[in-house]
Amino acid sequence: MRRIAREFAASHVAVVSAVLLLLIVLVALIAPWIAPQNPYDLAKIDILDGRLPPGSKMSDGIGVFLLGTDDQGRDMLSAILYGLRISLGVGVVSALVAACIGASIGLLAAYVGGRTEGAIMRFVDLQLSFPSILVALMILAFLGKGVMNVVLALIIVEWAGYARTARATTLVEKRKEYVEAAECLAIPLYRVLFRHLLPNIMPPLIVIATVQVARAIALEATLSFLGLGVPVTEPSLGLLIANGYQYMLSGQFWISFYPGVALLVVVVVINLVGDRLRDVLNPRSH
Repeated sequence: MRRIAREFAASHVAVVSAVLLLLIVLVALIAPWIAPQNPYDLAKIDILDGRLPPGSKMSDGIGVFLLGTDDQGRDMLSAILYGLRISLGVGVVSALVAACIGASIGLLAAYVGGRTEGAIMRFVDLQLSFPSILVALMILAFLGKGVMNVVLALIIVEWAGYARTARATTLVEKRKEYVEAAECLAIPLYRVLFRHLLPNIMPPLIVIATVQVARAIALEATLSFLGLGVPVTEPSLGLLIANGYQYMLSGQFWISFYPGVALLVVVVVINLVGDRLRDVLNPRSH
């Protein structure tokens, strides 16, 4: 761990990205306490404040809408802070669950081999041949809107990538002496897979999971922008961008612009951290 931390810290870009990512996560977690307004409490918003430019004063004459308001009079800064919670939650949960499912299936396929492996990998190849956005759209067209439905769709889209990576890494690991020793001792299959093999195939899965979080956030934003993602009562950054799209040509750019900047920053910093982890955890680089 010390070597990994030392090599990760050798990249100033990665360190800045990691610090910024931690700050974003912290801000999202404490959004209810630091946001100037609860943007989804009908008693706290006023339709007369709709589409005010950045820097406008609130109705009480005391506060200021730092990033302006949307068409419903919601403070954009508060809406972005709350939207971060949904976007990050969807991305992290879907990536972790997909990683658990995909890694387990890939482990089993590689270790068992034979027709079982062939059938599983043909199914994985079939799913990976379809564009992710198309599969997610089809699932959500059937299930309908909802945060849990989006998470389920992303899990179905993402698990195959983990399965392929886990299978490829397991094929290398299962030929090593520690696996043969475990087999000679008649250790149960689940212990061989999850206690001995899984820890040794984790590095590439960690890298994929990091990148998949950013990919899931971007994919969820696309689905919400298209109207098939999260509902208006639980808006993400993608839905906030969609809400202001129709006002872009009229000069009221801030309704979509600031959520778009927030989404871009989140995706970029996660990808930068993932790229550095890939370099650090790659055994060929040592």
